[in-house]
Order: sequence, then C-alpha cells, then structure tokens
Amino acid sequence: MRVIFAGPTLFGADLPPSADYELRPPARQGDVYRAIMDGANVIGLIDGIYEHVPAIWHKEILFGLSRGVHMFGAASMGALRAAECASFGMIGIGEIYQGFASGTLEDDSDVAQSHAPAEMGYLPLSEPLVNVRATLSRCLELGLVTRAEHDALQAVAQDMFFKERSYRRLVRRALQDTQRGERILNLLCESNVNLKLQDAKLLIESVSKTPDERFAPTFAWTFQATDFWNAEFPDWR
Repeated sequence: MRVIFAGPTLFGADLPPSADYELRPPARQGDVYRAIMDGANVIGLIDGIYEHVPAIWHKEILFGLSRGVHMFGAASMGALRAAECASFGMIGIGEIYQGFASGTLEDDSDVAQSHAPAEMGYLPLSEPLVNVRATLSRCLELGLVTRAEHDALQAVAQDMFFKERSYRRLVRRALQDTQRGERILNLLCESNVNLKLQDAKLLIESVSKTPDERFAPTFAWTFQATDFWNAEFPDWR
C-alpha cells in the first residue's frame, strides 16, 4: 500500500483518480504510525497539521524507516521533515526541500498556509511565503515589476504573519500608488508560481513509481523506543 498525506497544497490540482496510492488528510501526530501499522510500504508526506494538535513526530518517520517503509517528503511539512530526517534515510523531493536541506530556507513559516477545513476541500486562505517569493522572482525576470517594487513587496511578505499573507494585502502595504498597485496585483495573480504544488506533484510521481514493498533496512542506527513512545503506541512491537 502507498499512502500520501496532503490537503491545501493539492487544492485545485485536478489530479486524476489513481489506484497507485491512497490519499489521506494532512498528517498529525500518530497518523504516519497508523499508516505503517495499516501496512503502508510507501509513504509520501506533503501536508501536516500542527497548530491546534501535535504535529507529526519525527520518531514516527524513524519507526517507518526501521521497518523498511519508503518515506518521502516534499512541498510543505513534508519538506521540513525530510530535511530533518534525511540523514536517517527519508527522501526529500523538490526545490523547497532543497532549500531547507541547504539552509536557504530556515523557518517553518516559509511554507505555512492558512486553509479551510476538510469539508471545504482545504481551500487555501493565505499565500505561503515560498510561493510569493517564486512569483515575485518570476515577475522581476519578466520585467513586470521593477527591482524597487520587487524588494518592497518581498520585504512586506517576509514580515507579514502567514495567516494574513495574500497578494492583495501585500500590495496594499508595500505600494503607495493605488493605480499601479492594482496593476501589479493583477500581474501577481496572473503570474502566480505555485512552487508547493509543483514539488507535491514530483512527490506523487516518485511515490507512484516506488515498488509497493518494503526494503531491508541497512542503517547504521537502530530504532530506540522511549517511555513516551511506548505510552503513545503500546502496540508497536
């Protein structure tokens, strides 16, 4: 079985139905563990929940790897966890993962995004900083904005709380010229680069191509069950 955890990152992706993997909601603590115990051989982590519930635990990922489960991460929470667990065998995919792995990206808020609940299809309610940066860079390369406009917009985007970040608020705070601001707002929306979705699609492709079977672990480390682990997951053995 192949399992992918995703939500707002895939909004609007229009992915065709696939028998190659099972799509589950954004992961919270315990979800990856349960997928492993359900028999998952390949797990792809894209989105995770973290604000009002415990986030996916690194220990769950190590447990999966120790059991020979192929673990992939990309785009959002998945890119963070992949960068943090790469030395243990988790596979990171995409530009955002590379940013965290290299240290170019350092803050969780770079990929944070406010979204509606599952009943509304995880409709995104804010723009993640990684997408804003990519969009501004594209507009600058195309000559749609000046260097001064690019720098002003990026500075405001960097300082804006992730739940408040939208292109409309960004333009209103960064630019004084209302008429020019409306023009730039349209250009940003028309030229939007959804870097998170691009990386997520790469993960889906990798998960789909990975054999649906576990591998024989040959790591230099062994999984250590702590008292907290045993208390949370007493049936793990």
